[in-house]
Amino acid sequence: MIVHLLKPEFEELIEEKDWVALKDILNDVPAVDVAELLEEFDAEISIVIFRLLKKQKAADVFTYLSSGKGLELMNMFTAQQLSEVMSNLEPDERVALMEELPGHLTQRVMNSMKADDRKLVQQLLGYPDESVGRLMTPRYVKVKKHWTIQKAMEHIRNFGHSVETVNVIYVVDANEHLIDDLRLNQLILADTEARIETLMDESFEALSAFDDQEDAVKMLSKYDRVAMPVVDSDGILVGIVTVDDVIDVAEEETTEDMQLMAGMDALDNYYSQTTIFEMVKKRIGWLAFLFIGQLFTTTAMGAYESVIANAVILSLFVPMIISTGGNSGSQAATLIIRAISTDDIDMNEWLKVLGRELLSGLMLGGIMAIIGFFVILSWGYFASDAATQELVLTALVVGLSLIGVVLWGNLSGSMLPFVLSKMGLDPAVTSAPFVSTLSDVTGIIIYFSIAIALLEGVVL
Repeated sequence: MIVHLLKPEFEELIEEKDWVALKDILNDVPAVDVAELLEEFDAEISIVIFRLLKKQKAADVFTYLSSGKGLELMNMFTAQQLSEVMSNLEPDERVALMEELPGHLTQRVMNSMKADDRKLVQQLLGYPDESVGRLMTPRYVKVKKHWTIQKAMEHIRNFGHSVETVNVIYVVDANEHLIDDLRLNQLILADTEARIETLMDESFEALSAFDDQEDAVKMLSKYDRVAMPVVDSDGILVGIVTVDDVIDVAEEETTEDMQLMAGMDALDNYYSQTTIFEMVKKRIGWLAFLFIGQLFTTTAMGAYESVIANAVILSLFVPMIISTGGNSGSQAATLIIRAISTDDIDMNEWLKVLGRELLSGLMLGGIMAIIGFFVILSWGYFASDAATQELVLTALVVGLSLIGVVLWGNLSGSMLPFVLSKMGLDPAVTSAPFVSTLSDVTGIIIYFSIAIALLEGVVL
């Protein structure tokens, strides 16, 4: 909203070349809103606005820009501007930027950094892709257990301005091994002459630099922390991950899961930054696969052609039967995938899940069967003013079929994530369209098998 309000004013000031007024306004606008504003302008105007920002704010704004806009501006930066932006970015932000840079810009950016910054980025880039090591920052406050509280507080005052957060203070031994972490308020409330070790309980949680970034999201959420320490394979403290670092990771993982569950490959970039060709490429694979899958539905229908010919009324309820089974399967798949991703259930608990979904499937199917039976009976009665034997049996076929398809949908939707995980695939690919297609085929088989059993000798 603020972007739309500011844009006309910015356009007017730019047209009048009133750079002083524009600079004053920029100082009062939050960095995230300035970034949104730059996305609205073309490169020539964006670079003018960017150059009016103070050095630190320019770096903050840059972190909020989309990758496409960021690269667009970087191509227009002078060597001095590039150096200033990179020097004011956090180490983890530099690494995230380097991961997205095209080859022709990588060396230019590396050359723009100070020697210490360049060495640090190279060190962080040495960790595996998507690992906590790529996400962490080496800017944190550490103290020794034999220090007094007063010495520790003086150390925090001297070095706290250059670190990511001072909310958590880390205690290391002579060899830099992490031995505890303390909240800042513990130090503030303690006797200034007491030693750090008097506050320690040597109980802490830490991430490995080689853990997946998703583990950082889960750990920060589980322990309700603003920051988590990161150690190497020897237990040496090498960095920290803060809650603002993992917000983007959590958003990316959730977006990826949603896209996979929609029946497509996950996009490599934001929707607005993805070309139409790339969009088609990501969607066509699953779309074609699901289309081929629907051919099995047609084949299944063809196998019961004689049944449909003798009881045309049965064909009227096919969409209702198969859609109910698909909806049930999609519900179950979504619940289980989310429960797995949040560690609510473990991969070894599939038998427990099977029992729960079997029971809930029978209950849901039973409720739908009662609704279906009376709806079909009422519909037929008002249409013909008589409750014939054929109508009652047809309503019974629909009711029993609903039990079967809902139960099957529940079981297939809940078990497929476990099967795919066992195969080393992302459970999220158990997408709603995939489960729905599977339920369509089985739903037809269940429906017409029950119809043959109940209507044989009556209408068949």
